[in-house]
Amino acid sequence: MTLDAIVIGAGPAGLATSRELARRTVRHVVLERGDRLGHTWSNLYDSLVLHTGKHLSSLPGLAFSRETPLFPARRDFLDYLDRYAATFGLPIETGADVTRVERSATGWHVRTRSGAELHARAIVAATGIVANPHVPVIPGRDRFAGRVQHSVEYRRPSSVPGARVLVVGVGNSAGEIAAELADAGRHVTLSVRSGAFAVPLTVAGLPIQYVSIAYGYLPRPAQRGLATLIGRIAALRRGKGVLPPPDPAGCPKVPLIGFNLTNHLRRGTIALRRGIGSFTSTGVQFADGAAQPFDEVILATGYRAAVGMLGDQIRVDACGYGRRRNKVVSEDQPDLYYVGHNPDVRGGLFSISRDAKRAAKLIAEASR
Repeated sequence: MTLDAIVIGAGPAGLATSRELARRTVRHVVLERGDRLGHTWSNLYDSLVLHTGKHLSSLPGLAFSRETPLFPARRDFLDYLDRYAATFGLPIETGADVTRVERSATGWHVRTRSGAELHARAIVAATGIVANPHVPVIPGRDRFAGRVQHSVEYRRPSSVPGARVLVVGVGNSAGEIAAELADAGRHVTLSVRSGAFAVPLTVAGLPIQYVSIAYGYLPRPAQRGLATLIGRIAALRRGKGVLPPPDPAGCPKVPLIGFNLTNHLRRGTIALRRGIGSFTSTGVQFADGAAQPFDEVILATGYRAAVGMLGDQIRVDACGYGRRRNKVVSEDQPDLYYVGHNPDVRGGLFSISRDAKRAAKLIAEASR
């Protein structure tokens, strides 16, 4: 049987898309590589809390419960995803790790690691980015006697027994993990190549996301300019900035939300160094030539879009996302759509809600 669509990934992007497809009576299935829906979210660090308010973080058709905090914790969000799938009876198959997606005579042919084969007229890549952590090549890593892990592997301070910890990166995960480890008594150093602007979590009691909704509709240069202005105002409120500015030519980044990290840097409870030159047997040598010993290194070096199953059938942009138009439509293949692949200052979940509706509408129209 050939389905109308196959959705790859049962995180928020996949679930939102499935609900929108079901609402339009599009025959489809959602394939999830893990043993439960939201597998990626279920394996992120324990203390994770959304930076986005619940009112603009819900998926189409179902609000968070009244009891959920304004900023939902990881467990709150997982419970919400379970309730979402159950409410709409979404057709999810877990343990279905997609290894290859290929164009066929009638549409698309999908293979899973278990050997299952499925056919569909359309594919939705709702795989996000966290399933594909970026691990940079740093010279001398094989010489280092300590442990190196990506931030996606981090769970809690007790999982990092070493006293001297280097966190590499300055995104929100890096900031939260570094601050949590410092609070737990570790000697933490933060290595930064390109900096970031820190913005408050709330403005006048409202989540910063709510304030950002309006300027999220501005062109990208204007978004960056306004984010820079907010960051500078925040720095003035908190004293002289302690982080270098971000690279304006780099890929779009969400600002560092909240001041936990910057407060630690000002107090000296987290040390700041520039980029790594190489590993040594006992630690690292930084780009400025200084060497320092470490027991643990956590690479909070970001992610790339998880689109490897499409191979050379697609092109990716400079930031690793499949090239697309109208936000969700592949430039390279007909009937291929991306949901959850549009980073935005208004929040990833806010973008998912819009993109799921857009993709489902296009698939439904093509299926008639």
